[in-house]
Amino acid sequence: MPKTSARLLALLSLLQTRRDWPGALLAERLDISPRTVRRDVDRLRELGYPIVAFKGPDGGYRLEAGTELPPLLFDDEQAVALAIALQIATTTGAGIEEAAARALNTVRQVMPARLRHRIDTLQVTAVERPAIRPDPQVDSSVLMALSVAVHAREVLRFDHTPASPPGADDHGVQNLPRRVQPHHLVTWGGCWYLVAWDLDREDWRTFRADRITPRPPTGPRFTPRELPGGEVAAFVASRFRGSDGSGNWPCRGEVILDLPAATVSRYTRDGVVEELGPNRCRLVLGSWSWPGLAATIGRFDADIEVVGPAELKDAFAHLARRYTDAATGAPATPPADPMSQAHADHGSGGWAQQPPLQLWRG
Repeated sequence: MPKTSARLLALLSLLQTRRDWPGALLAERLDISPRTVRRDVDRLRELGYPIVAFKGPDGGYRLEAGTELPPLLFDDEQAVALAIALQIATTTGAGIEEAAARALNTVRQVMPARLRHRIDTLQVTAVERPAIRPDPQVDSSVLMALSVAVHAREVLRFDHTPASPPGADDHGVQNLPRRVQPHHLVTWGGCWYLVAWDLDREDWRTFRADRITPRPPTGPRFTPRELPGGEVAAFVASRFRGSDGSGNWPCRGEVILDLPAATVSRYTRDGVVEELGPNRCRLVLGSWSWPGLAATIGRFDADIEVVGPAELKDAFAHLARRYTDAATGAPATPPADPMSQAHADHGSGGWAQQPPLQLWRG
């Protein structure tokens, strides 16, 4: 059986993870008897922790929210997790770098010497991924306002700075203050986004948080709608892939490359690589558009055999003409599908790319 102090700390940690804990389950998790659980609960009460007992078939204990709690206690794993989380806060884009540093210093001062030493030896340097443009920073007060509206399920009004020049957007709707039902606040690729139902456009929208200026107060409460696909992760992924909500890329093709599968796998984040021989593999990959997919596959320095579909072969032919014109100085060949060509610059599932501009506009 663990020492009393370690056991009390473990019990307190469990009580903080869920609202109600049956006494028998606590005894099982801590590998002690129900009687010992009762004694340890009494000890925590003496220390000032407001623990109440509830009756019933699964009678147990609940840690009440109190206004005057004793100093926080952390076990070793929690201390390490907290130190890492606060030190990498600079990469969140939430504008909390200085606050995180102060919080780490405050927590460190109230910890026992043993845990304080562990935190001091855990020095993490947060290095952001190189990018053409730095990730946008969001005021923490904006994130709090959005989060409060999401939690309260209240209609939110805000000004939204579009990525395009001022004027009409979204089929002629002017850039007036937005009225939305906020559902989720998410982070994706170094940016913060609000997933919401736009009341004026009657459709789902994804707004970049750094372009939002809330207009208090919030509006009436609403009943949450069901996201297409059911899960916010799948919904956001499908939006940034330009798909119909299924989570799949709108264009998907299959090729055979004269390269080892291990080499191709290192540079393929969202594709399927199958080994066909020592220096030959099959690659199934997706992208925004057929020209974009062909260009991505062309980055591999190897011979390419297109398995299908025909649209991918046509895209390779189109790029071949374009590259030939570029090499010979001939006039550029106009694209057959301007919209498809515009999507080519947005990359594919093989490399991390910026999402299309229209998604940022909401």
